[in-house]
Amino acid sequence: MKNLNRLILTTLLVFAIGNVNAQDENNPWQITIGVNAVDVFPVGEDAPQGDYFQEFYNVEDNWSILPSVSLITLQKYIDEGFSVGISASINRLDKWGQTEDGTPVSVNNLMYYAVDGNVKYSLSGLLNTKKLEPFVGVGGGYTWIEKGPYSPTSTSGDSGALIGAGTLNGTVGLAYWFSDNFGITAQSTYKHSFKDYLTKHFQHSVGVAFNFGGTDTDGDGIYDKHDLCPEVPGLEEFNGCPDSDGDGIEDSKDTCPELAGLAEFNGCPDTDGDGVSDNNDTCPNEAGLKSLAGCPDADADGLANAQDECPNEAGPVANNGCPWKDGDSDGVLDKDDNCPTEAGTVANNGCPEVVFPSEEEQNELINYSRTINFALGKSSFKEDAYPTLKAITAILKEYPKASFVVEGHTDSTGTNNNFNQLLSERRAEKVVDYLVENGIAADRLTSVGYGEDKPIESNMTEAGRTANRRVEVKLAE
Repeated sequence: MKNLNRLILTTLLVFAIGNVNAQDENNPWQITIGVNAVDVFPVGEDAPQGDYFQEFYNVEDNWSILPSVSLITLQKYIDEGFSVGISASINRLDKWGQTEDGTPVSVNNLMYYAVDGNVKYSLSGLLNTKKLEPFVGVGGGYTWIEKGPYSPTSTSGDSGALIGAGTLNGTVGLAYWFSDNFGITAQSTYKHSFKDYLTKHFQHSVGVAFNFGGTDTDGDGIYDKHDLCPEVPGLEEFNGCPDSDGDGIEDSKDTCPELAGLAEFNGCPDTDGDGVSDNNDTCPNEAGLKSLAGCPDADADGLANAQDECPNEAGPVANNGCPWKDGDSDGVLDKDDNCPTEAGTVANNGCPEVVFPSEEEQNELINYSRTINFALGKSSFKEDAYPTLKAITAILKEYPKASFVVEGHTDSTGTNNNFNQLLSERRAEKVVDYLVENGIAADRLTSVGYGEDKPIESNMTEAGRTANRRVEVKLAE
């Protein structure tokens, strides 16, 4: 019982050390609980022991097995496949090799205790395996064996006493993992003692192994070390990050994380199926056009129905989607019609064409043209004549279908009547030339000179003569 308590104390110490040194890594700790067997035969010694590895797996004749939990190992992962561990084991030795003729040698259940430390190296990385994990290890420890008839220092009177010594250990083993946390292991360890009073031996074991120590803050089954969203439950396919709406797009890349959507719209839905995602669709429940932010345009006039005052009748945007009206049906739309309630012509901006000036307008034109001044005795214009000529040109353009005659007149002064006649003709022609040069069609104009024959005032006064020296622009008859 004393020795059993010693084993329990050692095991508790191992766990205590492990709890103090625990680190935040994925399952860095491993505990193995199993059964061990001790074989003192194939160790390269004389009988009752044999050559190295002789009858290595002769379980029936050579292995001492305690049929209960007899081995506990605690392992701590370091890095790059390396881990360190400590183990405690107990056994009862009832077999001590064979005589030279091969007869098994029995002993009387000698107690066996061992505490061992080791450095283990996993070969799974080199072999690119996950479930199957071969491993090797080296280490050392201390082993106690109850004194018996084959111990060099043993005497019959020493029965029940323990003899112990340090050992140098080498291990090979294999583990199979059913999950990240659970597996089974099998290993063989050669323990070499450099003291004659403690036999060399092999210790074999099988057990169940549990990995633990990893932190999963959000409880999503993905350890924090590999969890990109360690505080929010997520999915393995997204490295621990969530997909709240279950559309296959993780929330961090989902523009609409609360609404299941499509990958082409970064996780947003398209309820009306118009190719515009709901978050960008002004009319999400009504199929529309991309160019109109997902809203329909029934009359295809480029204006969404909601903004179209005439949604079923195509019209320009400038008129709120309604067609321009032509109230007087003159072919000129009201917006361009200067006379929207009176039929006119396109050429006259929707207003009726005025072919001829009124009588009043004719009189004004005549009076206005009389103010055109010429140099004395010449047909050349005075400088102050040009504004008048320009204004007359504009008046004639208002009546594009009307023809006009330009009359030239003189006073009674001059060398003779023939001179005055010629002077009046040249002055009339001069006016016509100006009008033609400034856009009045030549076929709408004629010129005539009357010399001094048609005075409008008396030539006896200076004022009268000035009035008689004139040009008159009249509507042609």
